[in-house]
Amino acid sequence: MPIEITDPGDERVRDYFALTDVDLRTKVEPARGLYLAESEKVIRRALGAGHRPRSFLMARRWLTDLADLVEQAESQAVPVYVAAAAVIEAMTGFHLHRGALASMHRPTLVAPEVLLRNASRVVILEDIVDHTNVGALFRSAAALGVDAVLITPRCADPLYRRAVRVSMGAVFQVPWTRLDGWPGSLKVLRDNGFTVAALALADGATSLDDLVPALPQRLAMVLGTEGDGLSRRAVRDADLVVRIPMAPGVDSLNVAAAGAVAMWALRPPPRGSGPGPAPEHG
Repeated sequence: MPIEITDPGDERVRDYFALTDVDLRTKVEPARGLYLAESEKVIRRALGAGHRPRSFLMARRWLTDLADLVEQAESQAVPVYVAAAAVIEAMTGFHLHRGALASMHRPTLVAPEVLLRNASRVVILEDIVDHTNVGALFRSAAALGVDAVLITPRCADPLYRRAVRVSMGAVFQVPWTRLDGWPGSLKVLRDNGFTVAALALADGATSLDDLVPALPQRLAMVLGTEGDGLSRRAVRDADLVVRIPMAPGVDSLNVAAAGAVAMWALRPPPRGSGPGPAPEHG
């Protein structure tokens, strides 16, 4: 049976406390091994990806619409908490209007080598700190056939609630993990046969248009933090530096927009799309 919560400070629902406090949540969620999924669609995508719930929180009126999730949770002894809208708002810090929240067990990250083994297109996010940009980049990666996303130690958490929401659950779809020792960890990409392309406004950078006709079979695109762009060492250690050709008077794009353009332009050709046999001449 659903568990009624009337006190927003009830310790049973501490996973949901102060969800709008970014500094707090980005510390406590990884430490406790959890993340928050918001909205029915995102929760279903998390469950579909095999992630395990710790608990659910919703207004009572959602018990009917989410009856299958409630039934499944109860069969697995996962608590389902219900509360009035005012109690949920006092608990979380915002008005919940997307149906439900779920506290999920954070999956264990694998070594980069595991994701690179069968990949041909990889995106590396260097120190991108805005969760909205991280979520948008994951959504583009899912849509444009990127096989894996690798993030540097200081990059924002892809499983933070805002990043998950902006990605529309794509963070559960695209395999990802963290790189250690960045940018020295670029070696693991080269060891797995990847060409590393840094997207940067640097002197002598190759135009995206010029790279497309001769795409490497295995390519890793490196995107840098908002404002400053890629670090000098990441640019120096890359195999090539690539820029997006733009109209005069515009020198850069938002990192999420730039990433989407690069992912589309540098996507691998469809299988079987190579040139056919040469025509016969008689």
